[in-house]
Amino acid sequence: MPPPAFLRKIVARGQAGQALRQLPGPVVFTNGVFDVLHRGHATYLAQARSLGGSLVVAINTDASARRLGKGPERPLNNEQDRAAMLAALASVDLVTWFDEDTPVQLLGDLRPDIYVKGGDYDMATLEETRVVESWGGRSLAIPFLGGYSTTSLVDRIRAG
Repeated sequence: MPPPAFLRKIVARGQAGQALRQLPGPVVFTNGVFDVLHRGHATYLAQARSLGGSLVVAINTDASARRLGKGPERPLNNEQDRAAMLAALASVDLVTWFDEDTPVQLLGDLRPDIYVKGGDYDMATLEETRVVESWGGRSLAIPFLGGYSTTSLVDRIRAG
């Protein structure tokens, strides 16, 4: 069997700029760990995609995710598996990753039209917002869908 077509949406960071230029605009960019996909993620990504012509998702590498302090066992899924799950979603057009603590450098390289995060972020305080606005891009928060978080899901599983 040939590999699933959605795997072609996953591109190395060094190839992301070229792949992005093939996508219809405006290009929407978001980032995160996306460790265990749940309804909150699916809703957020669909809403982000509706803001433009394409959605690019940059995931934290495993090392970057561990530095976020979510616990020594996180992420539960490795970066290749997390990228594949995101690429399988119809709302996602391109998946890449970053190893830094924030995607600031990647944003500067790709220069998307719109940068989005979940409503639990104060966009005015993010360096990412300043970077995107420096070339005329927009930055906005999508309302947070309460009751869904990977951390709380992991805690429920552990409680048995």
